[in-house]
Amino acid sequence: MSLLSQLKEMTVVVADTGDIGAIEEFTPQDATTNPSLITAAAKLPQYQSIVDDTLQQAITTMGKDAVDADVSREAFKHLAVAFGKRILEIIPGRVSTEVDARLSYDTEGTLATARDLIEEYEAAGISRDRILIKIASTWEGIKAAEILEQEGIHCNLTLLFGLHQAIACAEAKVTLISPFVGRILDWHKADTGRDSYPPSEDPGVQSVTEIYNYYKKFGYKTEIMGASFRNVDEIKELAGVDLLTISPKLLKPLAETEGNLPRKLAPENAKDLDIEKLSIDKATFDKMHEADRMANDKLDEGIAGFSKALEELEQLLEDRLAQMSEPVASA
Repeated sequence: MSLLSQLKEMTVVVADTGDIGAIEEFTPQDATTNPSLITAAAKLPQYQSIVDDTLQQAITTMGKDAVDADVSREAFKHLAVAFGKRILEIIPGRVSTEVDARLSYDTEGTLATARDLIEEYEAAGISRDRILIKIASTWEGIKAAEILEQEGIHCNLTLLFGLHQAIACAEAKVTLISPFVGRILDWHKADTGRDSYPPSEDPGVQSVTEIYNYYKKFGYKTEIMGASFRNVDEIKELAGVDLLTISPKLLKPLAETEGNLPRKLAPENAKDLDIEKLSIDKATFDKMHEADRMANDKLDEGIAGFSKALEELEQLLEDRLAQMSEPVASA
């Protein structure tokens, strides 16, 4: 059996891509996207019809007299849902759709945007049970997710780098968290000057393992989805975690490689571990976050990166709108 087939027997495999073709190839249970992935997909010729349809929808909503910048901003809100709807035609499970990263410290703005996204999916006949709203793991984002979960809107807390974020999410009863394995490794390599770590000593792997054991020890229902991988070894070390979201470039070698894949994480292994239970209020969260240089740096960097990708996407939409408005030259 391939490593991917064995992995699917113990962990839900999620495709980390906006490329619909890749999702069709690797048949994951779920799929997740982010602003960078949507922007990359929107540039591909095969998805131009999705972009153009979204722009036409925005023109209808805003009116023909609206300026291009306003139409592109309106279109951006709908583009992730448009990709999400196409993805849900392929996969049997859920798709994650991200709230504007520029709202990461704005609880009310996050709530309003999340509700709008769910309303748009439901208007298209898609149940909210098939949608995960992705929100950055700031304190404000976690508080928004807590409210949304009470409304039956399921959330995926992303850009998660520290145990304090994970515990706060679990106490807020969010559906799922996405700790970023590879980005944690990146930070430690840069901070220590080391070129590599043995797979079992990979700081990202160790972080997810710590969170997994904490959740299973204390019976939290929040699911853990490892994300942002740099190599296949990181994935193999986390075999057995609830979910793993994997890019096509790593799904391919997993699908093509045969061999034994042992389970590394299991709920029963956490029960007898000596782990202190913590309770996270805002003051504790802020204190732990400030003390965790890596989580502090990578959260800020991640929000900035996703915000930049959104700005690039809005510019791409504005440029495409201008092309659509150009008169067709006569033969």
